Amino acid sequence: MKTFAELAKSRYSVRKYSDKPIEGEVMAQLLEAGRIAPTGCNNQPQRIKVITSAEALAKVDECTPCRFAAPAVLLVCYDKNLCWRRKFDGKSCGVADACIVTTHLMLQAEDLGLGTCWVMHFDPAKTAELFALPENIVPVAILPVGYPAEDSTPSPMHEERFDVENMLL
Repeated sequence: MKTFAELAKSRYSVRKYSDKPIEGEVMAQLLEAGRIAPTGCNNQPQRIKVITSAEALAKVDECTPCRFAAPAVLLVCYDKNLCWRRKFDGKSCGVADACIVTTHLMLQAEDLGLGTCWVMHFDPAKTAELFALPENIVPVAILPVGYPAEDSTPSPMHEERFDVENMLL
C-alpha cells in the first residue's frame, strides 16, 4: 500500500488512455471519494455528471479538445444555491468545494489504478447548454478518467518543482 506522499507523487496527468471500461464497482469507489470530500460548512454542493456513452462523450469533445480519448469523463460542478458564503464579503466557496472534490477524485483514481487529467480548458457555457445543466449548476472541471494506456507517461514537466522555500511567504 502506498503512503499518501507516494500516492501524491505517482499521480500524473494522463493524456493517453486504454479503451478498457471502468467497472461499476470501481466507479462507485471513485464517486465515494467525491462524496466524502470536505466542503464549506459541509453543505455538499458538489454535483458530478458521469459521462460514458459515446453520444455524451462526443458532447464533451465539443466543449474541449482535452478528453484524450478517455472512456469516461466526470463533469465536476457545484450548486450555487447550496454553497456556504463568507459573511465578510459574501464570497461563495463553490469553486473551492468543487476543486477539493476534484482533488479527492484524482487521488482516489490513482489509488484504484486509474488515470485522470484535470481539464480547465473548456467552455462552461457550452458545457452547461449541451448537458442541459440547470441554471444553478456551475461546471468547474472536466475530469477524463480511465485506465492509462500501456505507453502513457507523465509530461516531462511533471517532475519539475520549485523548492519548498519558493512557496512560503
